[in-house]
Amino acid sequence: RRRRLAPLNEDNGRFLLLAALIAAYLSAGATVFSALESPSEAEAQLHWNRTLQNFSRIFNISLPELRAFLRSYEAAMAAGIRVDALRPRWDFPGAFYFVGTVVSTIGFGMTTPATVAGKVFLIVYGLFGCAGTILFFNLFLERIISLLAFIMKACHERQLRRSGLLPPSFRRGPAVAGVGSLVGWKPSVYHVMLILGIFAITLSCCASAMYTAVEGWNYIDSLYYCFVTFSTIGFGDLVSSQNAAYQNQGLYRFGNFIFILMGVCCIYSLFNVISIVIKQVLNWVLKKFECRCCPKCHKSSARLGRRNAITPGARLRRHNISMDTDGQYDSDTEGRRLSGEMISMRELTASNKVSLAILQKQLSETANGYPRSVCINTRQNGFSAGVGALAIMNNRLAETSDSR
Repeated sequence: RRRRLAPLNEDNGRFLLLAALIAAYLSAGATVFSALESPSEAEAQLHWNRTLQNFSRIFNISLPELRAFLRSYEAAMAAGIRVDALRPRWDFPGAFYFVGTVVSTIGFGMTTPATVAGKVFLIVYGLFGCAGTILFFNLFLERIISLLAFIMKACHERQLRRSGLLPPSFRRGPAVAGVGSLVGWKPSVYHVMLILGIFAITLSCCASAMYTAVEGWNYIDSLYYCFVTFSTIGFGDLVSSQNAAYQNQGLYRFGNFIFILMGVCCIYSLFNVISIVIKQVLNWVLKKFECRCCPKCHKSSARLGRRNAITPGARLRRHNISMDTDGQYDSDTEGRRLSGEMISMRELTASNKVSLAILQKQLSETANGYPRSVCINTRQNGFSAGVGALAIMNNRLAETSDSR
């Protein structure tokens, strides 16, 4: 007998929908950047060819010799050698700047190891360094969300006092459980996203002002550098703190380090909040698709509902109805199936025993002090609450915990 394919569940549907949206987003971005940058690239290439030909004709140098000299110059640039004097790339401050860009995954590319030993060490160093830095970013996210939740809850309590829903003598503590307006209260993901966005913009504007004054870049280039660096994209076309000397050099290097560290942590947190909002949009789209398929689903469920059968999927939903309609079959068909959809009483009893064991486990965990939400939602694999930044957001923000 042909087996019917299982319907696409919500997680797989969300994954496929997100993959399709990312592919469309990449295609749209490639189209826009190709239209914006391709003409200037072709014009620059044409101008460079004319410059080479004019230089070869004026100074009586053959084009192959000139191109060989330019290849040597490009190799020198890759090694960090410039015509103007620059600070050493591999002294301790330069090496510290390099390892900072490695573990944070910024990867400007202006400094790269040239020796085999350096490349091998970078593989091992980056493996543990990047993992530890991602853990640091997650811990920063957890603490910044907790801080914002504390501040927003204080504002929420103040608003409740003004509206008369809280007594003036109310203080935080165990008494919060008796107040209905604060039971299970969590901050809104949209408010957290707004606060993090304002903080990221303010931080970028302040850092851009510093780079404009010290590096001599225009303000738009400074904002561009801040976003590329804080988001760990790290193109390397603009890199700060690369000149041989600066006025108040030590103070500038310290400020540069603080701005990059805070900027990367803040943008990482903001990206995770935005990803939760994107997930909610995907859930909304999937629900819209479900609504369009509702008539077909109702027809199929109505056809299946006509049969007096206890199906595994509908056992809990139709428990009260099934006990009446299937009583006549239990007496003379115990231990065997009447059709491919029915389950025997032996299987039903075993399923009830499993449910009872799970309930006893939940009660035991609750009595021992585990949170109720953890006991109810715990699964066999231990990852039901999510892993990493997504789990942090689900535990601390209101909309995400309801959408799972």
